[in-house]
Amino acid sequence: MMNLQYALLSDSSWQQLTNWQTPDTPFMSFEFWQALSDTGAIGEKAGWLPIYILIHRPNDRDSNATEDALSSAELSSSKLSASKLSSEQIGQPIAVMPVFIKGHHQGEFVFDHAWAQAYAQYGLDYYPRLVTSAPYTPITGQRLWLAEGEVLDADILKAAIAGVDDIAQQVEASGWHGLFVTPEMAAIAHAALPTDVDIEMALNSQANEIVAKPIELPILERQGCQFLWQNKHLSQDSQPFTDFEGFLATLKAKKRKTIRAERRKVAEQGIVCQRKCGDAITEADWQTFYHCYVMTYAVRGQQPYLTLDFFKKLAATMPEHLMLAQALDANANIIASSLFLYDKPDSKNATLYGRYWGALGEYDSLHFELCYYQGIEFAIEQGLTYFDPGTQGEHKLIRGFIPTKTHSLHRIYDARFVPAISDFCAKDRMHMAQYREQAFEALPFNIDNMPTFNGNDS
Repeated sequence: MMNLQYALLSDSSWQQLTNWQTPDTPFMSFEFWQALSDTGAIGEKAGWLPIYILIHRPNDRDSNATEDALSSAELSSSKLSASKLSSEQIGQPIAVMPVFIKGHHQGEFVFDHAWAQAYAQYGLDYYPRLVTSAPYTPITGQRLWLAEGEVLDADILKAAIAGVDDIAQQVEASGWHGLFVTPEMAAIAHAALPTDVDIEMALNSQANEIVAKPIELPILERQGCQFLWQNKHLSQDSQPFTDFEGFLATLKAKKRKTIRAERRKVAEQGIVCQRKCGDAITEADWQTFYHCYVMTYAVRGQQPYLTLDFFKKLAATMPEHLMLAQALDANANIIASSLFLYDKPDSKNATLYGRYWGALGEYDSLHFELCYYQGIEFAIEQGLTYFDPGTQGEHKLIRGFIPTKTHSLHRIYDARFVPAISDFCAKDRMHMAQYREQAFEALPFNIDNMPTFNGNDS
């Protein structure tokens, strides 16, 4: 096994230690995370207290002393005093995994409320809990930053989990939850860490207390379903679309008619749509967008997680990843907005991400137009490979978005709860596999473009 060490850090000074790979989505870019931090979307007040597990190869000299120094940060659920690193202490940085100490479930999209209720029924604290995710973002992607030339493997993941276990022990966390991880990370976790445990032995050895050696505990997996649009004919030629009509031609006649009718309804209301990218989005556009965005929450009596300042910081630091779709009424007033992020078109599997939407009133079919059809048109124009519209449902399925498996990893530190939660995860995986298969059967494609369901990778 490779000799790796870790440090527990509370700030992002590690970013300066080496050259890091470009992340696979904009949501793991340093600019995105800096905007979250600067505007209070993450931090102690938001209930997203970040800790960064820095994984590195040690210097040859005095490596044992270095390991002791780097893994001994003093933590609490509300305060972190990080290790102070010097160039002599750090060997070769290879990866960083973020972990949040949380006392709630907000902004996660993989729900474990039932687990919290089970703890409460036994008079036990489920909080704090540890979470690794892109905050407020149900998008599958890498959950570690990797140095140039590095590839995520079992040794790196084991070192990261050792850091997680260290944090959990110090803050007395109930568990760790890695949300919307890549299929590759889920596979590595299964290969590198136990997926089952002799619970009876663990309980007997600890007299019904929390297991003292977390490494003996399993990594549990949950699977979900989201819907992903693919910019290609699903027949044998697999060529990308050249226009929206080319996409419609792959659908059954009834579905084509429905989509055309929805787009026509928008036009008949005197509404026109336009798209702006990057620096073309003005200050006035941002003000109006945020007004629309807030309305989405206001109708449910809620406040948004993200501020106008957050979006302005994205505009200032990563404009090349932003596209704003706007709907204008007959008087040229903006009545709805939808903000998308997207990968650079020349990147591998470049994707459009639909995230933030809002309207100032109720308009027939406008949500479908601004959140889906404008996105599909943009993806085709830019030559993007995928369009990921975010979490939830069947209304995406019937518009050509294909059911796709999602993965989350979970580590529960009280052995008494592991059998029940493990059983829950197993049954949940089976249920979601059945749901994905049923969703495939409802896809709107004609027979020549119907994808084949594969329960292992779909």
